[in-house]
Amino acid sequence: MSKEPSKPSESLVQQLLAERRELRVAVERMRIEVEDAKRSSGGADPRVKELQDEVERLRYQLASARAEATQLKEERDALRGGIRRALEQMAGEAE
Repeated sequence: MSKEPSKPSESLVQQLLAERRELRVAVERMRIEVEDAKRSSGGADPRVKELQDEVERLRYQLASARAEATQLKEERDALRGGIRRALEQMAGEAE
């Protein structure tokens, strides 16, 4: 019974974790592009600033996804605890 209410939040957590992995990959790709741009050009590449901004935006997005996943896990745990206490109380009343 307690598994049904947790499925949506677990699914959401899994989605957020997948998004986090995708963002990490995107950040690493941007970092590699920035390094390549620095090596391949003698002067400042106009794309470097753009790529650095994109890396910063992706880092912020990753941090937000992490915070949201943590919050969802805490909410899930609180809900499970409430369900567990309710079931224990119902079992105690039935006796």
